[in-house]
Amino acid sequence: MPVSEALVRAKIPQDLAKDLGVESLSRTHARAFAQAFLKNSIRQHRHHEMKDMLKHKALILGYARPKKDKSKRKSKKAKGLNAQQKRERKVFQIKPEHQRYELFLPLHELWRQYVIDLCGGLKPTSNPQLVQQKLLKADFHGAIITVVRSKCPSYVGTTGILVQEFKHVFKIITKENKLKVIPKRNSVFAVEVNGFVSHIYGSKFEQRASERSAKKFKVRGTIDL
Repeated sequence: MPVSEALVRAKIPQDLAKDLGVESLSRTHARAFAQAFLKNSIRQHRHHEMKDMLKHKALILGYARPKKDKSKRKSKKAKGLNAQQKRERKVFQIKPEHQRYELFLPLHELWRQYVIDLCGGLKPTSNPQLVQQKLLKADFHGAIITVVRSKCPSYVGTTGILVQEFKHVFKIITKENKLKVIPKRNSVFAVEVNGFVSHIYGSKFEQRASERSAKKFKVRGTIDL
């Protein structure tokens, strides 16, 4: 038994007990006295009191955030080229050896089938206005277009397969294997598919193919070159 515990349990000397006016108790009486003293001194929380105390008080729990590993960097998505970079790298330029009409004939056949499916067959009984509305939002890459009207007379009569469409110009390959750049503004183009001829007014057509598919066109209106 440790010395400190032995001193606590030791009896009070008789001369000291006589001077203090106290009486030494037996071990059983001392234990009962200590239990009664603690029971009266320490408040006993009931179940509902403990529940209320936990409900209305915030409990702070210790939490250590994991340290980030600086050596691991987040992978960034590769960004595409902007318009200036595409021009500098000549992404849109068609090489002279590729400027051949016959090379784009398969593309034209694919476009014809695409337009026929888009317009529900292009039958003689097809509604011309409905077909026109479909063509306004169609992709014309591969179509054979002809300039029928233009403020620049040298463009009139030019015919070829459309190989590139930009916001303001059409690029076509003629049967003479020449690449022609035709401005949309102030020009009218004709497109023929299975005997159905549609006219495209370039001044009202100055959008990219992706933008035109979401645009709402007016059925009626005046067209000026």
